[in-house]
Amino acid sequence: MDIRDAILGRRSIRKYAERDISSDIIDDLLRTAMAAPSAGNEQPWHFIVISEREILDRIPAFHPYATPIQRAPVGICICGDLTMEIYEGCWVQDCAAATQNLLLAAHAAGLGAVWLGLYPREERIAGMQTLLHLPDHVIPLAVVALGYPAEEKRPANRFDRSRIHHNTWTRKE
Repeated sequence: MDIRDAILGRRSIRKYAERDISSDIIDDLLRTAMAAPSAGNEQPWHFIVISEREILDRIPAFHPYATPIQRAPVGICICGDLTMEIYEGCWVQDCAAATQNLLLAAHAAGLGAVWLGLYPREERIAGMQTLLHLPDHVIPLAVVALGYPAEEKRPANRFDRSRIHHNTWTRKE
């Protein structure tokens, strides 16, 4: 699959087959995630691979849209480490880029995935910090539910020319 097909074909998958994901595939996804760009090359990310059913099943208690993770064999929590920041506040962009890389790599590997946002919702951040025993300086950005898809979604055409501007927002005549 080329990169264009991966980008245009990726969809949020919320239903998963009862099938494990090998540790080699997880390692490859994380290698791809860590290839993301970051401000000043700070790479402020940490990834927590969650495969224990008891932990996965507790996430919807503090995240109202996380029920798909209860059917996923694996979740990966993407976190920013504030002590690794070179440029304050850029950890969010850096970790978002890593999350997108992870989603695209999962799709290219034949997996389904959905991005479940945590940051900036304080109750979700606190819930994940408590559940995963994160130190205060490590902020969870998102958790990605991963599995082999048990649903198929067709690519969506989201191109909208009205959202494109050239040189300025509006052109003054």
